[in-house]
Amino acid sequence: MTLPDRSALSRRDYLRALVAVGGASALSACLSESGDEEVDVPSGTDDPDSLPARQHAWNEFLSTDDDGNVQLPEHHVLVALSLSTEPTDEAREQVEDALRALERAYEWSNEGLVFTLGYTPAYFDRFDGSLPDSVDLPDPEPIVGDVDRFDEFDAVLHLASDHPEVTLEAEQGLFGERDEYNGLEIETDLTGVFERVDERRRTGFVGAGLPANHTDLDGVPESIPDEAPSLMGFRSGFAESQAPEDRVTVAEGPFEGATTQHVSSMGLNLRQWFEQDSQHQRVQKMFSPEHADEDAVGATGEKLTTTNGLTDERIAATEADASDRGVVGHAQKAARGREDGKPPLLRRDFSTVDDDRPGVHFLALQEGIEDFVRVRRAMEGTDLDVTNLNNGITGYIFVDRRGNYLLPPRSLRALPPANPD
Repeated sequence: MTLPDRSALSRRDYLRALVAVGGASALSACLSESGDEEVDVPSGTDDPDSLPARQHAWNEFLSTDDDGNVQLPEHHVLVALSLSTEPTDEAREQVEDALRALERAYEWSNEGLVFTLGYTPAYFDRFDGSLPDSVDLPDPEPIVGDVDRFDEFDAVLHLASDHPEVTLEAEQGLFGERDEYNGLEIETDLTGVFERVDERRRTGFVGAGLPANHTDLDGVPESIPDEAPSLMGFRSGFAESQAPEDRVTVAEGPFEGATTQHVSSMGLNLRQWFEQDSQHQRVQKMFSPEHADEDAVGATGEKLTTTNGLTDERIAATEADASDRGVVGHAQKAARGREDGKPPLLRRDFSTVDDDRPGVHFLALQEGIEDFVRVRRAMEGTDLDVTNLNNGITGYIFVDRRGNYLLPPRSLRALPPANPD
């Protein structure tokens, strides 16, 4: 792929664009851009027992904002993988050695690298036995009839770091296109076991100010706030509105310590969102009418601290808001999918401009996929008496593709059998 034009982009946007392009030339350009400001990336550990037993155990190792909410790394890559050999013990050893090389090279943090390797139902279909009943991992399917394109390759590797060169270096090294990680020689990679499905590679970003850097694209209006942390303008990831990692972890069975992951890749109609609607209307549709009435959100969500403000009363008012006020909030509807008043999903989604179009890769962790489906159906609001453009954000998002994955515990992350002993 052609590298982006450096002269037309800010440094931050140029680095983001290089991650999206990927490949050796993008990594070379990224390292060259760093120049004298090259970041000293902290190295990892030779002791695998010092790392968490769960692949998805990121929270305590990431930074937090001033309110105490976990901050996801700034740069993300989802590398789609197809298995090119049988899942033998030898292949498992190779995969594990390749992943441990990353952990030796980079600290398990946003300043280094965090990652997960997840497997699709299609991967497990090759085994004679089926997944245990304790794992809820169905084939992806349309939810309220929205899409019929699904991730049916074998696995996906999620790489995330605050430093764009780290994600690029890790991806290149895993596929034999680089000799070292962070100064350490690479002895084992994934070649011969996995092949990349390049057309399904996905990238994105998280961070205040990053969305406004993309107003050069046709679908990103200049009216997006300069300080917006997401393409739709508002903060998310509030600690009290997210499931804790314990809540999304498989609690029993041979995959104890695992979690399931759902990824929805979606396009966004930002011009209509920012140029047709007022700030008051956007707050109504993103949160709830009461949020807008009480000026509880601010320009980008800065008035919200560790919660999105969805009280039991605001959630219970969803149907009445639809019929009496003619508008309901996205978060308000989705909160109806809570169990015992607690959120079942841990979101790690990120904005994207893949293919030069604004969108979001909505990545959610949950104990079982049914938790995601329940929340997604509640968010759709087909039971509510309200027009599409006043039904939260359903009229502004368009699902392109879905995928379901199992993220095994670290001890089973290398080509797990369907039902380990």
